[in-house]
Amino acid sequence: MKELVTFQVGSYANFIGSHFWNFQDELLGLLEDPQAHLVFKNQNLDMDVLYRTGETQQGMPTYTPRMISVDFQGSLGSMSSSGTLYNHNPSSSSRVATWTGNVSTQASEPHKKNLFLQRLYDEGQETNGSEILDTDVVKSLEDGVQFWTDFSKVHYHPQSLFELNGSWMNPQEFNNYGIGRNTLSEGLQGDEINERLRFFIEECDHVQGIQFMVDDSGGFSGVAASLLENIEDEYTNVPVLLYSVRSPNSYNNLTSRKLSITRNLHDAVSFSALSSLCKLIVPVGLPSLSESKVSQYLNVENEKPYQSSAVYASAIHSITIPFRMKKVGPTGESSNESGGMNLYECIQMLAGQGRQNSVAVLDAAMPPPSMAAGRFQQPLLGNLQPLTPETAHDVDDSQAIESLIVHGALGAGEHEASVSEVSEAVETEYESTSSRPRFSHLSLSRCPLPIPLPFPSIFNNLVGRRGDLLLTTPTESGSSSRRGSLDVHSIPMAARLRSTTAVLPFLENRLGYIRKFGIERGSIGASVLTSWGFGREEVEEIGENLSKMVLTLDPQQGYSSDDSD
Repeated sequence: MKELVTFQVGSYANFIGSHFWNFQDELLGLLEDPQAHLVFKNQNLDMDVLYRTGETQQGMPTYTPRMISVDFQGSLGSMSSSGTLYNHNPSSSSRVATWTGNVSTQASEPHKKNLFLQRLYDEGQETNGSEILDTDVVKSLEDGVQFWTDFSKVHYHPQSLFELNGSWMNPQEFNNYGIGRNTLSEGLQGDEINERLRFFIEECDHVQGIQFMVDDSGGFSGVAASLLENIEDEYTNVPVLLYSVRSPNSYNNLTSRKLSITRNLHDAVSFSALSSLCKLIVPVGLPSLSESKVSQYLNVENEKPYQSSAVYASAIHSITIPFRMKKVGPTGESSNESGGMNLYECIQMLAGQGRQNSVAVLDAAMPPPSMAAGRFQQPLLGNLQPLTPETAHDVDDSQAIESLIVHGALGAGEHEASVSEVSEAVETEYESTSSRPRFSHLSLSRCPLPIPLPFPSIFNNLVGRRGDLLLTTPTESGSSSRRGSLDVHSIPMAARLRSTTAVLPFLENRLGYIRKFGIERGSIGASVLTSWGFGREEVEEIGENLSKMVLTLDPQQGYSSDDSD
């Protein structure tokens, strides 16, 4: 077995991670549920790739994610940093000085569990004298999610949850790469997080890599860079697949030119640093998810991280499926799946074959109309839409490399598409397109995306119980324009990672930011970069790194940081 270790750094990354682990927990539950559809009984996914076995001090067996979460102190809501299984009460840190004089203490009130958490942990099956119904739980979540733990149904190991503290007064001040980098360099917090990583890696038989999610819209990108530097030094042969994620809220209009320039510089610095510390980086997060073509069958409120993060988590879940397909038989394929590969193979394919490109575009269709209309039919590729911002559309890139995963290709009624049917349909579509990539890898699984109870009500009225598209909207009493886990139990998904020139606008924008605001003589952002701890040579290195990434994709462009001198 080849295990994965998961890192989640920053608020939005943890929102995505919470949904991601809910999917895994739901798959585990359906595997044991005698009433579940047979496709979940034969899912052929090795969950040990993501999970670890253990036991509490009382000898109770546990099965918890092999994951480390880093977020602000106080971001866990009603959950303890020791998780929910071990009842561990850590002693005060030895690095905190003790004041022996007179002190006054103020204790904040613990966060009250919402209806979902109350029922999950059996703290009461009734509220106001009435039983807690599924409808009550759904409404509670839609109206009241504040923390990522508010909708998490997963038990975590005590080594998994780390609360970051620093000298900033509030999270709004933790808004740039520089402050994040300084946070871990000023104390022992970085060492403690690295020790937690060592705990998870050393118990692995053969770690296949690290999947790393970071909210790079603020200081957590600097925190992530420090952690990635340690991974590069300590675990040289362990590949990292990095998702740099952003919520729609992070794109809010800035109130001044100075703030806008600061954000642009942060974007350039953050991307350059993070991309240089991993094998493959995947930017994720559109300015307006609700207005994108990805939301063709969704009703997403951009201002709610609980909703938008569910979409991105669905795509990341899909991309990881090939990394945990069980090998059955001499060919490693079965009637339920094909095209399994490990994380290293995926990275080598996308970043290591000729182009040396270390950035990829993430596309998704949720659910793909071609897979939800009653039987598998074309087109599929045309329904995939970018979840990576600032990408070019309809790019004819004959040198592109793609990794495509299609899962849950179940039709309505008695017909269910076989793996071979789906494979033939995708291949036919590739053959008919005028811009076929240089290389494509197709992974297939009959196991759909399960929709657990905490999943937000973001589907529109055309999405049916198994992700099938309805010819007419439901007319049952109480139906609305939003459907969630009470109406939709699973959906088919398609997701794709692409190494392509479509990402050039994203790269060119960041190169332009650093050249205009950081490198040109008299640039007004020089003082900002200095305050973040960057000297002139470091800034020029950032420009050179971004320039090389652009030139790799478009050799005709002669970008160089020296052009401005």
